[in-house]
Amino acid sequence: MGGAPGEGRRKTRALLTIPLRPSLHVSLSASPVSVSSPRQLLELPPEESLPLGPLLGDTAVIQGDTALITRPWSPARRPEVDGIRKALQDLGLRIVEMGDENATLDGTDVLFTGREFFVGLSKWTNHRGAEIVADTFRDFAVSTVPVSSPSHLRGLCGMGGPRTVVAGSSEAAQKAVRAMAVLTDHPYASLTLPDDAAADCLFLRPGLPGVPPFLLHRGGGDLPNSQEALQKLSDVTLVPVSCSELEKAGAGLSSLCLVLSTRPHS
Repeated sequence: MGGAPGEGRRKTRALLTIPLRPSLHVSLSASPVSVSSPRQLLELPPEESLPLGPLLGDTAVIQGDTALITRPWSPARRPEVDGIRKALQDLGLRIVEMGDENATLDGTDVLFTGREFFVGLSKWTNHRGAEIVADTFRDFAVSTVPVSSPSHLRGLCGMGGPRTVVAGSSEAAQKAVRAMAVLTDHPYASLTLPDDAAADCLFLRPGLPGVPPFLLHRGGGDLPNSQEALQKLSDVTLVPVSCSELEKAGAGLSSLCLVLSTRPHS
């Protein structure tokens, strides 16, 4: 998936699925990282008519064997979900559509902690979109969090471990974390990072004996000021990656892939 900087629009899109083969060479935004973990990378071809197509994290919300196909706020981005829908159907997931034309939802406004969902109410996601998340994933509590910045919720905070919320140091990020603390019934530790973008990380738990969880995060080449704070996350293996090239298109780490916790059909 590497290439020259000018080839950013031709980036393949990635679906990470678990559990599968024992090792994987992951590449996110031309930054290859060897990850010793049972994951499989499924690449989707680029669609040149969809310049923001690589940001496939906005196109679906996935938990277990259910995939909620989103309805992006921007009408120009709504055709992006078509290819994702087919890919997820081919993997055997149960597909749920957002049929309400008044609803908007970007997937990177949704944070799943492993226990509950938080949905950011932002420029891109409205209350009706959050209600559909709640209707789709009825086994989990779903709470709404106002996002007071030109960012998605996942651009402000994320999961740095099974019980740790990481957040940027901006007032918008801290406000979101305070709101989450009031809304939840679960005790989470919190870690503040100097950069909001550093909190946009991917906590991945293989669920297999002897295989520790790990955290994909923006590395020192992207966000050097946050690396020391990330070292405090002692219960995960830190895996630095770079997405500086696609950041120009508004890409955070969570927007560059969809993570599935189910085995795709052979």
